[in-house]
Amino acid sequence: MRFKVAALQFTVIAVSLILATAANARTINLVGFGDSLMAGYQLPPGDGFPEKLQAALKAKGLDVTIANAGVSGDTTTGGLARIDWSVPDGTDGVILELGANDALRGIPPEESAKNLDQMIIRLKERGIAVLLAGIIAPPNMGADYAARFNPIYQKLSEKHGLPLYAFFLDGVALEAGLKLEDGMHPNTKGVDVMVEKMEPAVTNFVETISSVKK
Repeated sequence: MRFKVAALQFTVIAVSLILATAANARTINLVGFGDSLMAGYQLPPGDGFPEKLQAALKAKGLDVTIANAGVSGDTTTGGLARIDWSVPDGTDGVILELGANDALRGIPPEESAKNLDQMIIRLKERGIAVLLAGIIAPPNMGADYAARFNPIYQKLSEKHGLPLYAFFLDGVALEAGLKLEDGMHPNTKGVDVMVEKMEPAVTNFVETISSVKK
């Protein structure tokens, strides 16, 4: 009789633990916020960076959704203007990728830094984690511009204590076969390379969010 009671108690405890674990587990909602590099410029539906990254993370067993909030041609000024409504309530984390169009247009790096700083502040005020994706100024902008622009992301990462992925186009920028004919945007294979290279950083980002949200 005592054995049956003990077994019943053990079963009740086990079921309670399972239910508690299920209750605590939930989907982590991310937003890929950026420009055409994030949006999937001229790529077939489903071939954009957020969509392919989500698939890669799910293949690893992570319960993650990644909304695509990329807007082709967007600058940091445009991003700041839409950050509040483009990132919905319930978002756990944002992959923030902006600045490429600023550099292409020769916008003063100090302005780009200020805009990115304000976006980060607004997201943090809402309790939304940020993974910063860096951009490197194109060579034709000159050494002086690059010296002012390229350190922006590292400085913001240090200021706000954010994880930083140093260069969003790592592995693709210098490979013609991984870009569209315009020589700037990744093709489908290029996106695959970007996802492969950035996936470990995003996995760490997701795991950090999960541990905080428990």
